[in-house]
Amino acid sequence: MTPTVGRPPSRSRWSDLGRPPLNAALLRSALVWPDSLWTRLEVTESTGSTNADLVGAAREGRATAGTVLIAEEQTAGRGRLGRSWSAPPRSGLFFSVLLEPEPDVPGDHWGWLPLLAGVATASALSRAAGVDTALKWPNDLLVRVDGEERKAGGILAERTETYDGTRAVVLGVGLNVSLRADELPVPQAGSLALAGAANLDRDPLLRAVLRSLADWYSRWADSGGDPAISGIQSAYAAGCATLGRRVRALLPGEQELTGEASALDGEGRLVVVTDDGARHPVAAADIVHLREA
Repeated sequence: MTPTVGRPPSRSRWSDLGRPPLNAALLRSALVWPDSLWTRLEVTESTGSTNADLVGAAREGRATAGTVLIAEEQTAGRGRLGRSWSAPPRSGLFFSVLLEPEPDVPGDHWGWLPLLAGVATASALSRAAGVDTALKWPNDLLVRVDGEERKAGGILAERTETYDGTRAVVLGVGLNVSLRADELPVPQAGSLALAGAANLDRDPLLRAVLRSLADWYSRWADSGGDPAISGIQSAYAAGCATLGRRVRALLPGEQELTGEASALDGEGRLVVVTDDGARHPVAAADIVHLREA
């Protein structure tokens, strides 16, 4: 028997007609097939964090490359810098995937994977949900609600090793789909519903995102992880709401920079040009948008 990486759904699939559960069998038939990047797909009713579950399963040999773990609810979802991510059950898409880049992909190109996931998710949502989704460096998904930018999703990448020592990465995506204004975790958050999305059916949205992610990952892997050859660098720049903006970069160690976000360098770092004309490549920071592009 194939071991599972989460608990199977136990409640009736009709217990909440307003937010029906995902159809795991149909998702598998659409996404898991020979030569697909996705080799296994599991839907669990509730878990603390799909990223934590999948990292643990990979280390213990219970998950292999191409595994997709989806939760109807996350009770301890994590964002960057250890921040929590929570939402009502079945109100969004909360999933993680396990990837094992080939040995010929240099480790310094792995930093593009969360940016790649952002490009894949934003482009899929534009098509499948009919809503414009912008990218805030490094890993936030933005929508517009009443003319205001709101964070509707985020991406978290964690490097790990499998049980046999193979290098791997777990990419996690959290996306608010049907959240109403009174359900938002913070007033600055958003959702596809609040942004006026034409489609809130999570099954086709998830299929679109995973297909887009497989396509962009294949381009990246086939190019040896090169962001320019694969098109990731230009695609991210085209969809990035941060570039061209005046920003405040809150750096580790309680330091900060203020200036214009002018470019992405070859390692995926944000180049901030301060008022004295100095260029500062930023690898890790909280970015605050100070004005519109």
